[in-house]
Amino acid sequence: MSLPAEFHEIAKRVNNWGRWGADDEIGTLNLITDEVVREAAACVCSGLRVPLALPLRQDGVQTGVIPGRVNPLHVMVQINQEVFGSGTVACSDDAVTMGLQAGTHWDALSHVSHSGRLYNGRPADTVTPHGGAAFGGIDKPRHIVSRGVLLDVARALGRERLDGGHAVTPEDLDAAEEFAGTRVRAGDIVLVRTGQIRSYLAGDRHAYGYPSPGLSVRTPEWFHARDVAAVANDTLTFEIFPPEIDDLWLAVHALDLVEMGMPQGQNWNLEELSTACGEVGRHSFLLSAMPEPFTGGTGTPVAPVAIL
Repeated sequence: MSLPAEFHEIAKRVNNWGRWGADDEIGTLNLITDEVVREAAACVCSGLRVPLALPLRQDGVQTGVIPGRVNPLHVMVQINQEVFGSGTVACSDDAVTMGLQAGTHWDALSHVSHSGRLYNGRPADTVTPHGGAAFGGIDKPRHIVSRGVLLDVARALGRERLDGGHAVTPEDLDAAEEFAGTRVRAGDIVLVRTGQIRSYLAGDRHAYGYPSPGLSVRTPEWFHARDVAAVANDTLTFEIFPPEIDDLWLAVHALDLVEMGMPQGQNWNLEELSTACGEVGRHSFLLSAMPEPFTGGTGTPVAPVAIL
């Protein structure tokens, strides 16, 4: 089934192919300039650090719905072993097997394709079984540090958690921006809180995944107009799930990653941040969200920290 005309019309309006050159592989992260980072550093007032990552654990957010995306399997490979002989210092080592998008993560621009193309018009078949992503891999952005802005949609609408069928609209983002008392600007990383992760934190992995509030297919135009560098939220699927348009699956992924070249993140725990921002009366901060540079990876675990 081909993508509908509505999708292609939005795609034309948000398309950034060629904006930063034909060889560009980091998309909207180009908007995070030295000046943007200097201004982001000025957001630090108290020095309060708020972690935004979920613990990596075997009973994590994945339930088996997405084939191969397994929760971390952590094993010990040596325990108090005197590697260099009896009486020497003993070592304990461990190893992990996991899906790179299993927990709190960034999606690389190569994570999805549509119509046979990746961001900047590159062929989708440049993602291969052994090499992974030859173009737009998660190793290409060497650092992701900028001003973060929490758009607390749930609290802006007077709720702790949005309903499962709630598609976050541009109007919702406007309301959250007004609630935050700041305006999203070029190079910002926007964190959209729906409150959905409260289900997972309460122990219900299945309710966390489905049905889920998430971003509407209309939101990429809002982010494009503001020149946002990246977006993350507190849901498993990022966009509303099931989709708001019948049979149009992962449309927001395709618009953000393929058309706009804008990285997106999922499974970010924004609960403590929401409380902290409410207490200090400020929803902007320095955000460090460095990607693990897996060569050819289409995503990566991340342990973001907001510094207020």
